[in-house]
Amino acid sequence: MSNTFLGMPSLPVFGTGNLFEREPFPEFAHRELQDGQLRANLGHATRTIRQKRLSVVAELPDWEALRSAGSAIKESVMARLPELLEEFEANFTARGGTIHWARDGNEANEIVSSLIKATGETEVVKVKSMATQEIGLNEFLDEQGISAFETDLAELIVQLDHDKPSHILVPAIHKNRTQVRDIFLREMEDVDPELSNKPAELAAAARGHLRRKFLSAKVAVSGANFALADTGTLAVVESEGNGRMCLTLPETLITVMGIEKLLPSWQDLEVFMQLLPRSSTGERMNPYTSLWTGVAENDGPQNVHLVLMDNGRSAALADLHGRSALHCIRCSACVNVCPVYERTGGHAYGSTYPGPIGAILSPLLTGITAEENNSLPYASSLCGACYDACPVKINIPEILVHLRGEDVDSKRGTAKIPTQIDIGMKAASWALSSGKNLGLVEKTLPLGRLVAGSDKKITQLPGIAAGWTQSRDLPAPPKKSFRQWWNKEHQPPQKDADNPKPGQGADS
Repeated sequence: MSNTFLGMPSLPVFGTGNLFEREPFPEFAHRELQDGQLRANLGHATRTIRQKRLSVVAELPDWEALRSAGSAIKESVMARLPELLEEFEANFTARGGTIHWARDGNEANEIVSSLIKATGETEVVKVKSMATQEIGLNEFLDEQGISAFETDLAELIVQLDHDKPSHILVPAIHKNRTQVRDIFLREMEDVDPELSNKPAELAAAARGHLRRKFLSAKVAVSGANFALADTGTLAVVESEGNGRMCLTLPETLITVMGIEKLLPSWQDLEVFMQLLPRSSTGERMNPYTSLWTGVAENDGPQNVHLVLMDNGRSAALADLHGRSALHCIRCSACVNVCPVYERTGGHAYGSTYPGPIGAILSPLLTGITAEENNSLPYASSLCGACYDACPVKINIPEILVHLRGEDVDSKRGTAKIPTQIDIGMKAASWALSSGKNLGLVEKTLPLGRLVAGSDKKITQLPGIAAGWTQSRDLPAPPKKSFRQWWNKEHQPPQKDADNPKPGQGADS
């Protein structure tokens, strides 16, 4: 492998290969906010996950130390990613695996498609994978005449409903169990027409549907949670066992993984096996952990391939302020605590990665100047809950502010007519440049009482300020500014020449 594959500032930025049209966040979010059922589904689910996470995290006295360790390991990986990739490649291939390098999503899709076609198969089973969602692999394979069947329960629900995932960990979080039952009745063959919405019955129906696929599939496609450089080992953690069926039964296994998923050694994996399950599913440990190192004779897949994908990660790595976004372990803790996500849902972000991490990762991967990206850094109240929840301490609010600055800089000087924001910022800059200027502005504030109603509230403001008064009232300003009140109450005492102090003469 050549180190020039990795993104340095001089390299071109590659696209994501996303096949979907993406609507800007503000327009999509405005519609989603009107969906009461969606908000109820999201609110119930995220509250449940948050509570579970808080409970298991509280059991560890060294949780903050673990977070710091995870952050330090990831920072070290980013600092020496080229050498770790070379080490991993050498160890993976030495054990019978084959590595393919993909600069972008299009190359990754072409590689996976050619590998499947070489087997003569037209069906594959899939382990839940954010990387394959990122590049639109299922849709690409469908165009090539290859059917990809999701085996994760939530992914299966979304796929059967011809929908898109809306959450990193729980793709069907926006649907309740009654909606899931209706999807199964409509889309599954041989399903019991009397199927209820009880979770056990829904899981049994999905199990029966998938078991036939597991036993017949010759090819599987997976992602990877971690890759260990010192042994060439790949790891997948999951909760249902479907991943293990995909990773062991087929003859050919194709894994698609972003280049940032590396860990230096097995010892480092110990840290993340404590951080990930607690932060994602609120469990002390995940039910299934699958690790494989190349090919084992007469055991598991005999044709093992790994597609190592850049797809914009080089551009993110080159951004010194934003590169820590690549530390993400896809736990979704930031999503579950975000008040914006809880109200708008994941589809509003128009990205594979919703929530706070998506608001920074998508612009870093594909560029802040892309129309679908430039509104994402503003999809946050900057409350900081995401930073507190992140198991590897990604300072998401700080990166959001950085990206907002990048967005403003990219538009500087492009507008022919100043916007209301431009005019407002110029006025604020003048007012705050000196105490004298600020004092002049404060003298005009009492004039605001003229537009207040009898209840001393301003209910409607003009221009972009109308957005504030759409949902709240503004109190009428006081009769006097603070400076005016202060100057009156704290005037220096006046000397009285006609009444000298005792013991002093008038001419003393």
